[in-house]
Amino acid sequence: MAHPYLQWLTTKTPSIYWHDSAIRAEQLAAFENGAVGMTTNPFLINASLRSDTDFWAERLKSVEKGLSGDEKAQALIHCVTGYYAQEVRPIFDRGETGKGYVCAQTNPNKTGDVDYMIQQAKTLASWAPNIVVKLPATNAGITAYEECVAQGLNVAATVSFTVPQVLAVGAAAERGKERARKNGITPGLTIAVMMVGRLDDYLRDVAHDSCAKVEESDIVQAGVACMKKAYNIFQERGYTTYLMPAGCRGANHVTEFAGAKMIMSIAPKIVKMIAPDAPQEERINVPVAADVIERLMTMPEFRKAYLEDGMSREEFITFGSANRTTDQFINDGWNPLLSFAY
Repeated sequence: MAHPYLQWLTTKTPSIYWHDSAIRAEQLAAFENGAVGMTTNPFLINASLRSDTDFWAERLKSVEKGLSGDEKAQALIHCVTGYYAQEVRPIFDRGETGKGYVCAQTNPNKTGDVDYMIQQAKTLASWAPNIVVKLPATNAGITAYEECVAQGLNVAATVSFTVPQVLAVGAAAERGKERARKNGITPGLTIAVMMVGRLDDYLRDVAHDSCAKVEESDIVQAGVACMKKAYNIFQERGYTTYLMPAGCRGANHVTEFAGAKMIMSIAPKIVKMIAPDAPQEERINVPVAADVIERLMTMPEFRKAYLEDGMSREEFITFGSANRTTDQFINDGWNPLLSFAY
């Protein structure tokens, strides 16, 4: 069904829409409404293989039998992302920046192992030229990210929720691109994810636990405030990496960023929350109210997320949202792939 708002967003503004699901029917609907790329992770791959069984049955016949461990998980991820990479390749071949890509994520059990992540990133990237490798925005993950950028890979930093994380990623991308150019390598697409809705989820629990003097109406603007601040800083510094709002929980996690030169990861459930007749208004430069920021700043965890120096790189892996999300990617994504029967 046609969605006028999404069609406006993707044709009349600089914003780019990537579909956040690996279910075939959902992917087709999204691309009819302007999606030009896909984000996946181990959780979404596992969900697709287990719920979209009829669609994948024939394709799984080509996956080698008897695999285990990383080889098995990678083969299953390759089955899904490789298919979609081929499907969107005609969009990629048009040569428009940020369009025609599919994400594949490295093993979330290894978020602190630089060498492991680099080697696995090379493997995932070898599947197709329009694969974007997702690495975690941990200290080690950002080191691996910079090296992958220097080698010309398309990369996205995920498990990322805060201003200091995306700033560290943006800086690493610039360093990596400079190294690539010095070696005669054309840099690939670089993305810095901010899981705005997952940040809201975490801060909501923290607020309840600490009896913070904030309202729900404040909490649902926390991720928006952090993303808008990061976007302004990226513009000021001239970072060439795309910010990507993801982990969305409401329509505001799309509509509040309308008009930004961002790649938006939008899940089907969020599409349903966006009214087709929502005001077609570019809101990226509309700031979150000062009194909302003031109340949120009474929470130490929000200050970590919002301030440019709120955390050091070594602290990224310990941020509450990072632990929650990594655990989901492991226990609801990567590890279940190891037991998937095909």
